[in-house]
Amino acid sequence: HRDHSGGNKALKKIYKCCRVYGSSTDNVPGLTDPLADKQTIHVGNLRFQALATPGHTIGHMIYVLDGSPHHGPACVFSGDLIFLSGCGRIFEGSCPLMLTSLDIVNALGDETLLWPGHEYAQDNLLFAASVEPKNVAVFNKLDWVIARRQEKLGTCPSTIREEKEYNPFLRTHCPDLQQALGVQRGTGEDPHAFRARVLEEVRKRKDYFNCR
Repeated sequence: HRDHSGGNKALKKIYKCCRVYGSSTDNVPGLTDPLADKQTIHVGNLRFQALATPGHTIGHMIYVLDGSPHHGPACVFSGDLIFLSGCGRIFEGSCPLMLTSLDIVNALGDETLLWPGHEYAQDNLLFAASVEPKNVAVFNKLDWVIARRQEKLGTCPSTIREEKEYNPFLRTHCPDLQQALGVQRGTGEDPHAFRARVLEEVRKRKDYFNCR
């Protein structure tokens, strides 16, 4: 979407050798290097892996920076897939497809740093608190975020370990969240299909929360 890629062509006019990476499935302005899932990208001495994560858009990709050569943690640049305690809207995909993409994030190392495409932390945590009012991790993080925003400071990065504790979109497998939502697994229901229903309910509630 243009809030992420709207400056591509202008940058290419200024910097003639500028390379634009992304999926050819999406209409990325100025695309020079179409990427496949799990393809490696080298930028200077940095090494990224592109991971296909459709749902927000069909061609959405996230990028995981390998931190080991620099003796640091991995970093995931998640675009509109997930934010601190949040998740992008499902514009072009489906809940089962988005769940598969979110599971890719869930499978990253716990110490991986999350660098999302937007700063929505306070609103997202307020929503998470409304969904899981007994989740202490949500309120601890919310207090910290409010203090940071009052000082006009950023809230990123978080870690994947933290997100698993308070991000409802990464907690569809958690009985506490399922119970809080009142969503029950049907007899013989496929586990992935059930979790997709949980995700659908969380997404509906977040959309309503945004419109209040």
